[in-house]
Amino acid sequence: MTTLFVLDVDDFRPLAEVAAKDPDTAVRRRGPYLEVSAPGEIRVERAATGCRNAIWYSSVAAVRDGRVSRWDKAELVVVPTGTGA
Repeated sequence: MTTLFVLDVDDFRPLAEVAAKDPDTAVRRRGPYLEVSAPGEIRVERAATGCRNAIWYSSVAAVRDGRVSRWDKAELVVVPTGTGA
């Protein structure tokens, strides 16, 4: 399971909300974070989030069982690493 963590604050919440529109993606609260999980890749289009540059490029707190393969002005893509650990 590929997992992306974002701090659960107003500025970063839209990223998790947009990711949750994918039926294979689940979002749940874990402590002060939103845990965004999917069996495959997690893909979030920046335009859909409405995030400004400073917010967009500081939104990722951590990634588990995946790696960021793209994070530019258009989208964030986290792909599975296959570690399963």
